[in-house]
Amino acid sequence: MALDNQFIQTKLTEKFGELVGNFEESYGMLSFESPKEQNLKVLQYLYDEPSLGFQFLTDLCAVNYPDNKGRELAVVYHLHNLQANIRIRFKVFTAIENTDVYTATKLYSSADWMERETFDFYGINFVGHPNLKRILNVDEMDYFPLRKEYPLEDQTRIDKDDQMFGRN
Repeated sequence: MALDNQFIQTKLTEKFGELVGNFEESYGMLSFESPKEQNLKVLQYLYDEPSLGFQFLTDLCAVNYPDNKGRELAVVYHLHNLQANIRIRFKVFTAIENTDVYTATKLYSSADWMERETFDFYGINFVGHPNLKRILNVDEMDYFPLRKEYPLEDQTRIDKDDQMFGRN
């Protein structure tokens, strides 16, 4: 059978049942999610299953959804099957109060620096990472700059007229 999004979704639901969900297809790329406690099991299955063969981690990043209570931070994995030239997006969500997510460095060595960068900017604690520390920001920084915890503009400024910027 040809490797396509429907086949991938079927294989994942056969293996994990309701532990995988929220399947959607955007611009031809299949996206889905599972609980953060299952991230390594899902990644290992995608890697090891011969009919899937997602053995290349293209990207790993995070997204902050401040209004999504209990699921404020998402870790997003972009995986690629090089033989079939197909990509998928896998997400796990975590609460901002407990940012522990298992590291994927044992499975994908390329995850090392990507997880460190994600920790540096979002504060995701990758449990089991061999050297999780800041790589781009100073060690003394006590916040995570890409979290949406601060307003985009200085709310006290009076030198801007909102109508000049198309706002009423």
